[in-house]
Amino acid sequence: MNELTQQVTDDRAREAAHSFDLARPPVDFYDNPFPYYHACRMYDPVRLMPDGSYFLTRYADLRAIYRDTKTFSSDKKVEFKPKFGDSLLYAHHTTSLVFNDPPFHTRVRRLMTSALSPKAVGAMDAPLVKLVDALLDRVEEKREVDLISDYAAAIPIEVIGNLFDMPQDERGPLREWSRAILSALEPSISPQMHDLGNNAVRDFLSYLADLVARRREHPGDPEKDVLTHLIQGEESGERLSETELLQNCIFILNAGHETTTNLIGNSLRALLEWPEQKRLLQERPDLITPAIEEFLRFESPNQLGNRITTEATVLGGVSMPAGTQLTLCIGAANHDPEQFTEPDRLDIQRSPNRHLAFGSGAHQCAGMHLARLEGQIAISHFLRRFPNYRLSEAPARARRARFRGFQRMPATVR
Repeated sequence: MNELTQQVTDDRAREAAHSFDLARPPVDFYDNPFPYYHACRMYDPVRLMPDGSYFLTRYADLRAIYRDTKTFSSDKKVEFKPKFGDSLLYAHHTTSLVFNDPPFHTRVRRLMTSALSPKAVGAMDAPLVKLVDALLDRVEEKREVDLISDYAAAIPIEVIGNLFDMPQDERGPLREWSRAILSALEPSISPQMHDLGNNAVRDFLSYLADLVARRREHPGDPEKDVLTHLIQGEESGERLSETELLQNCIFILNAGHETTTNLIGNSLRALLEWPEQKRLLQERPDLITPAIEEFLRFESPNQLGNRITTEATVLGGVSMPAGTQLTLCIGAANHDPEQFTEPDRLDIQRSPNRHLAFGSGAHQCAGMHLARLEGQIAISHFLRRFPNYRLSEAPARARRARFRGFQRMPATVR
């Protein structure tokens, strides 16, 4: 690249950074947000948005925020009130584990992590293999498949349904409820998205209230049944209130579904875009563990997080008063060249790989062990069964900034 070309490129990147607005992103942002993330990180890493919030793109800044839960709060009551009003969406998201601080967060997380412990997740290995292989049998029977609806989305629906011991014929609405509720977390939402989200919370609560009543009458094994575990609480007597129970059941079901669907779909697409890495993984199936970490870093299923300052502070050289709202760009931090060599290259042997796809610190994802297991089994078994899969048409991206994944991915596997 000659000097003049480099100057033009730099000028465009600087202009892109200084004009970037997450609430009104450029038309090509959803297809590929990473050039905009790079531009912001280089020229405006603590970017003041038109709405008065800050958009953060550096790995070091995000790590500092994750470490300091006192200064940077996860409580969303102030942020969500003008967005959701006195709605079911507001009630749900402000009662969810992820959008709260201690002591509520500590109490709910302790119950949740005990239900999703590494030991409990390890016991799911054999049933998960059986589930994945059964789905692959169905995929093989089709001439054309959608790698999202026929595979990537089907796995977490069944896994989460099994964890809650949901009757098979009651799982149908889970994906649409999940997508409607989580889509309302986008930086900017339409009145229709608001209504769909509220309706989904209403229907989800109604269903769960009935399921909880049935489970109280006929408890399952708390070592295997997450719902029974959460109902019964801890031996110390710690219990969730009925509202806390229902809202955090929605949270588990939604979080466990959407992010895992995106992980599997994004990974299968990335391997096609990086065929030498696909060949390497096929030749070295033992690399599936670091490969999943690299898929999580390379195209993080959850791209954004949020915090609000509880006191005046300085972040990245910028002074901020208490009450400042922050958007943490996980997708940008995971491509920060200060932390990752050649960050835009997929490298399934990358080491170290301290990505932030699951967050960090007190709010690190409670279901990360399960997500990793699902990803490892889903990708390794798919590659072994269908080594020559290919897309039959261009996949359709879900046009969302927070949760990055595909709506459709038509493919041929034979």
